[in-house]
Amino acid sequence: MNKLGWLVLTIAVAAQSVLAETRVYNWTTGWGTYNVDGGMERPVITCNGEYPWPDVRVKKGDRLEVYLNNGFDDRNTSLHFHGLFQNGTNQMDGPPMVVQCPLGPGDTFLYNFTVDDNVGTYWYHSHSKGQYQDGMRAAFVIEDDDIPYDYDEDVVLQIGEWYHEVADELNEAFMSLYNPTGAEPIPQNLIMNSTRNMTWEVKPDTTYLLRIANTGGFVSQYIWIEDHEMEVVEVDGIYTEKNTTNMLYITTAQRYAVLIHTKNDTSKNFAIMQKFDDTMLDLIPDDLQLNTTNYMVYNSSAPLPEQNVVDELDFLDDFYLVPYSKQELLGDPDYQIVINVTMDNLASGINYAFFNNLTYTEPKVPALLTALSAGEDAVNAEVYGSNTHTYVLGKDEIIEIVLNNLDTGTHPFHLHGHAFQTLVRDIGYDDALGEVPHPYDDNDHPDFPEYPMIRDTLYVRPQSNFVIRFKADNPGVWMFHCHIEWHLTQGLALILVEDPLSIQESQSQQLTDNHKNVCKGVGISTEGNAAGNSTDYLNLFGENVQEKFIATGFTAKGIVAFVFSCIAAVLGLISIAVYGLMDLSNIEEKVMDELDLDISEVEAVNSSSDLTSEPKELIK
Repeated sequence: MNKLGWLVLTIAVAAQSVLAETRVYNWTTGWGTYNVDGGMERPVITCNGEYPWPDVRVKKGDRLEVYLNNGFDDRNTSLHFHGLFQNGTNQMDGPPMVVQCPLGPGDTFLYNFTVDDNVGTYWYHSHSKGQYQDGMRAAFVIEDDDIPYDYDEDVVLQIGEWYHEVADELNEAFMSLYNPTGAEPIPQNLIMNSTRNMTWEVKPDTTYLLRIANTGGFVSQYIWIEDHEMEVVEVDGIYTEKNTTNMLYITTAQRYAVLIHTKNDTSKNFAIMQKFDDTMLDLIPDDLQLNTTNYMVYNSSAPLPEQNVVDELDFLDDFYLVPYSKQELLGDPDYQIVINVTMDNLASGINYAFFNNLTYTEPKVPALLTALSAGEDAVNAEVYGSNTHTYVLGKDEIIEIVLNNLDTGTHPFHLHGHAFQTLVRDIGYDDALGEVPHPYDDNDHPDFPEYPMIRDTLYVRPQSNFVIRFKADNPGVWMFHCHIEWHLTQGLALILVEDPLSIQESQSQQLTDNHKNVCKGVGISTEGNAAGNSTDYLNLFGENVQEKFIATGFTAKGIVAFVFSCIAAVLGLISIAVYGLMDLSNIEEKVMDELDLDISEVEAVNSSSDLTSEPKELIK
């Protein structure tokens, strides 16, 4: 670059620094009550005693200082700014035991970062134990003076679902022996901007940039506006070439920005429709309304519209969106990661979710803190634990993730720290029609797009697959996980440790004093491997591990237990038949005497029985 070029660049940087602001937020979590959907009041998580949590708008280049004060007295918390790259500030990404220690009751965590790598539509939410399903979430918009499209007004619509029970109660029933299929709790209603039957007042002959974010924890939704077209211009913070549609399909965690031009005629109002993707529901209660009607109001004196019914769900396929930048397909991968998604029961009978037979189990030291303290061992995936499913990525490598969904459900997957190119997304395969899972075939697939769609959250269809690529140019520790909160609770996550030696060398990546104090407050070490061992990083003795798998066959003890269970059942039937009309006192002893059995021996065998065995061999 010549001297003039450097001068122009210097002036531009200086101008941006002058215009940038430091925005300070001080938020304290707590509990209140609120009637979100008009169905009932229930506990919600408040911000400074108020609900809902505030939407945040900043400018590209602004610095944020968010002081999160844990006002709970019985639980930890955290905050994740969904979709932000956090380049050089990985510890501000939020997931506890991944990049930070959880924030304990009465303590404060300062999230301090600059939004210089992102523009567009995002959101923030707790990354702790389903808290955002209780309301700890809101929109986060990064305004861009250089947006390539013209509009008059900028409006945010948050969509989601709402339960009448708090996440604690729902999780207890969900992760239970009595829910062996892993059926997700069914929401009571769909909501928009923290209410039902929302009204959006619009002006005639006006172009709106409508930002739609699914901030729910479970269901995908279909969205359409009666007699209005939508021009998609952004997905997940990535500008796209205009693409006109009448309907969107939005999974949890996805965002769309669309242009809508209103009519000149103000005599009529129109329906804004939300519809459950009911294929995701194991059960559809009789009273569940699959459609919810909101209102686009041109004239407050005119009647509100009825629900708008469509003949078919003809929605935009985001796979074909072209990035405005027309970024070409990345080159052949340096590292391919192939993962298979399954759901299964472990020895407790509880249903878990797996990548390659591993259900994510938290380490004893957050993975970022391991990367910072492990020295040269940080490039060895073993130090991050055998049950965290961690991959170590080299600097600037092209990474390809092949995801094979062997499950019969739809899953939206989110990658922290990056937006990725989508090379393949296969059709769905219906098990009800006898179709079986279709893993990706490297030797037989459609041609890759010249300019692949880019976003940070992508759904995979039932029993199907997708292929994504990104460049490992953002040193940090990043989660890749299903963004259905129930499935994350079940362990559907893995960890990518990107260029760990660069993390160690970067001054901006070193733990803040505040972070160290937060770790001290919850008794978590800031050094060590997944087992908390800081002297021998390859010694994982005592690490957290998943439960054992259910045995493929009975063990010797299991057979004995089964036999005596049958004997017990027979004894019960004999008792009913023989002694049904007699005195029932001491009935067990009487039956034992009749059969000449020693009850102490039976009890001893039963108490020593064990139906578990060693786990199945893990897929490498």
